[in-house]
Amino acid sequence: MNTLLIVASLGLTIGVYSLSRFIYLRGNKHPLLNVLFLSTFLVIVVLRVCHFTYDEYVSCKDIISYFLGPATVALAVPLFKNRLVLKKYSIPILVGILFGSLSGMTTTVLMGNVTGLSRTMTMSLAPKFVTIPIAVEIAKYIGGDQALVAVFVAVTGLISSAFGPTLLTRLKVTDPVARGIALGTTAAGQGVAVGLQEGEMQGAMAGLAMALAGVVTALIAPMLLPLMR
Repeated sequence: MNTLLIVASLGLTIGVYSLSRFIYLRGNKHPLLNVLFLSTFLVIVVLRVCHFTYDEYVSCKDIISYFLGPATVALAVPLFKNRLVLKKYSIPILVGILFGSLSGMTTTVLMGNVTGLSRTMTMSLAPKFVTIPIAVEIAKYIGGDQALVAVFVAVTGLISSAFGPTLLTRLKVTDPVARGIALGTTAAGQGVAVGLQEGEMQGAMAGLAMALAGVVTALIAPMLLPLMR
């Protein structure tokens, strides 16, 4: 792969992200200025204007993916720093994540049945609150379409991370632990990013929620969802 092409793609990604974050913060964190949404839009515009193909742009994905692992592991740092809070609220946190994951799956399936969605479509929507790798694996066991699952997870994370903080504020949910758990359970990785922007505690709790929600969903979904016909 052309080294110059990789550098250009990497520079575009970092530059667009930095600009989007700047706009988001200067715009008082307005939901419609969500960093992921804005970054995606700007990247598409640049690619179209510069006649840059998608295959050329993703030439840097291996480099970005390499750093994704260390970045994920680094989420344990704020969690460790706030371990006393985690110990104090361990039961409410676990119960909240458990019921959040279960309610997300069951209500999705029930709504799919009520609205007449196909079985494949419904099962593709059901695991949309966890990370894409986990959701795709779950889809293999519950009859979902893996390509659709990836799209639904990305869209769910985008919507939840964009409007979740505003909704929580409107509902007067101000406790950083509760906000972090809510964001991590419903928006996975994107929720963690938004949580970290709010504060270290929110980010730590969101990271914990993302991990535990993934485990809960992976264990329960293959057994529960096939029974909900």
